[in-house]
Amino acid sequence: MKEITLPQGYKPLLSIYETQKAIDLLKRLFVDKLSGALRLHRVSAPLFVAAASGLNDDLNGVERAVAFDINGVEGDAVIVHSLAKWKRLALKRYQFQVGEGLYTDMDAIRRDEELDSLHSAYVDQWDWEKIITREERSPEYLKQTVRSIVGALADTQNFLRTVFPQLCVLPQLSTEVSFVTSQELEDLFPDLDPKDREHAFVKDHPTTFLMGIGGKLRSGKPHDGRAPDYDDWDLNGDILVWDSVGQRSFEVSSMGIRVDEESLARQLKLSGCENRRELPFHKMLLNGELPLTMGGGIGQSRVSMLLLGKAHIGEVQSSLWDEANVKACEDAGIILL
Repeated sequence: MKEITLPQGYKPLLSIYETQKAIDLLKRLFVDKLSGALRLHRVSAPLFVAAASGLNDDLNGVERAVAFDINGVEGDAVIVHSLAKWKRLALKRYQFQVGEGLYTDMDAIRRDEELDSLHSAYVDQWDWEKIITREERSPEYLKQTVRSIVGALADTQNFLRTVFPQLCVLPQLSTEVSFVTSQELEDLFPDLDPKDREHAFVKDHPTTFLMGIGGKLRSGKPHDGRAPDYDDWDLNGDILVWDSVGQRSFEVSSMGIRVDEESLARQLKLSGCENRRELPFHKMLLNGELPLTMGGGIGQSRVSMLLLGKAHIGEVQSSLWDEANVKACEDAGIILL
């Protein structure tokens, strides 16, 4: 049985019902700030897509999608892992222009997730995507966008504190973003594994953007897995923050500038996935039929945990849990939704 570690002496700052009210307010506040900062428009999104479409996100390449058949429809449907590729196609269909984008509420099931205080089989995100120019495919534009997202988070936290003053005991989210590449992190902490490197760095840099995830480092291993067909591995990253309750770093957003024709071809070859070139989405991209974009996913439950001072993700979302999580939370007096 997996050991679940929770902070000693933890007491929630909000009651169960106060938590629900705060989550509702938080979500409305944040999407307003985010959409204004990035010029995004809300659209509806699918819960599942055709398995043969190539639109589902393969994440690290080993996760199994939940598949099922639909009466009268040829081929299986799969519940999305994320909407990374679907959003890019949607921007073309909506005929959005450069500088405009979309956001949506994304719900997913990740059946192979290792369940613990940060990870659930149920995933809820704000997924967003916007059209950019070729000149904006740069580290500078990526960093500018990261600062805008962090600013939206900080503004949301400030307003929440006026409604729920109990939250003022939590540290203020730092808007000073530290930027570091995965190679720089490996060079700084060569004897640590990737997650421990993140903890070591983020403890001293409480708002960090870790850049360049997916390709192999000088050690011969990637910092973390990334599917080869959405982010450009040289122009992506994770927003990491220091969790004062759990005394750990955690990711609130994975994002990046998306592959163009050249980087898609290169990454498919590096990952041994060149067979995907024949899938409809990949054909369109390789033929230059899709706009250049950037985008990401921002974890709704992760943000709720951070801004409301929660120790376990099951305090802010309703899911199914294994015996180890249920027992650990019972022992700690934590009520899972």
